[in-house]
Amino acid sequence: MKPLRTGMAYHGNRMLHHAEADFRDMAAHNMNLVVHMLSHTDWDRHKNVMKNMVELSEEAGLEVWMDNWGLGGPPGDKSHFLAYYPDSHQYYSNGDMDPVRVCLASPDFRRFMHEWIDVVAFTGAKTIFWDEPHLPKKTIEGKEHFSCACPRCRKKFEEVYGHPMPEISTPETEEFRLTTIIDYFADLTEYAHSKGLTNAVCVMLGASHGISLQTIDRICSLPYLDDIGSDPYWGYSGVNPYEFVLNGARKNIEVSDRFGKDHNIWIQAYNTPRGKEEEIVQATEAAYDAGARTIIAWGYYGSISNDYGAKNPPMVQAKWNATMERIWGWERDRILAENRSKYLK
Repeated sequence: MKPLRTGMAYHGNRMLHHAEADFRDMAAHNMNLVVHMLSHTDWDRHKNVMKNMVELSEEAGLEVWMDNWGLGGPPGDKSHFLAYYPDSHQYYSNGDMDPVRVCLASPDFRRFMHEWIDVVAFTGAKTIFWDEPHLPKKTIEGKEHFSCACPRCRKKFEEVYGHPMPEISTPETEEFRLTTIIDYFADLTEYAHSKGLTNAVCVMLGASHGISLQTIDRICSLPYLDDIGSDPYWGYSGVNPYEFVLNGARKNIEVSDRFGKDHNIWIQAYNTPRGKEEEIVQATEAAYDAGARTIIAWGYYGSISNDYGAKNPPMVQAKWNATMERIWGWERDRILAENRSKYLK
C-alpha cells in the first residue's frame, strides 16, 4: 500500500508572510503536499520568490509539485509565449486560429519548455505537475472541428499518411493527434528526468479534451512519466459525488497500477455553491475508498483568489480539513490493524 499523500493547489498569492502561515495551516490539518503554479508571469517576475515559496513549503513539511500553469494556454492563463512566436498558434481543422493555445509540435515551444523546466529545478521543487494536456475540439453549426491543424501539423500529417489532412475527424487524424501529445510528453518528461525531477500528469477525460483511455495507456507507457492522475470533477451538477468520484478514481488507479505508475486523484473544491460543501466530504471519501493514496484538492481555501472560487470559502476549507482528519484517522487505523495482526500473536 502506498503512503498517503494529501494536499491542495495553492495559487493567487506571492506574499511570503501570508504563504508561510497558509503552509503551516495546511500541515496542521493533515496535509503533506502542495501544488504551486509557475506561470510565465511567475517566471518573469517571481522566480526568486517561487524559490522562497518552495523552501517555506518544505519547512512546513509539504512535498512540492510545480504546475505548468497556462504556459501553452488553458487550463490556466492565455499563453504569453504566442506574443513572441505567433507562428506557433494551434489551428482548428476548419482553418480557425486558436488565439490562446500553442501547438505542441512547435520546436520553439519545446525549447521554451526546456528552459521552463530549468527554472523549476532552480526553485528546488522535486516534481513537475503537467496539468491537463490536451488538443481541443469545437463544434460549429453541428460540425466538429479538431486541433491541431496548423500549417506545420498539416505538412507533417501529409508526410506520414500520404494525403492532405481532412477537415473532419478520421481514425488517421485521431491517431495523429494522439501521437502529437505523446511526442510532446516523451520529450519533456525525458528532459525533466535528466534534471533530477519527477513527472506527474493529470488528464481530464472527454472528447472535448482529446483525451481517452487509449491516450492514458499511451502516456503511461512513457518511461519517464512517474505518476498519472485525473480530476473526476462532478461539477455540483446533481450527480452523486461519491459514485462519480469512486468510478473515476477506480479507472485511473487500474490504469496506473497496470503500468507500474503512481497515481493522483483531484477533488473539486472550487466553484462550490452554498449548501453543497458537504459534497466535498463525500467525494474525498470516495477517492480514498477507491484506493487513492494521493488525494489533492483544487484549491486552497475554496480557490478564493479566483472568480471561480467557492461561494463560501471558509466552509469549503472547514469541510476539507475535517475530511483530512477522517481519512488520516482511517489510514492510521489500517496501519495499526496490520501491525496488531502481525505482532500480537
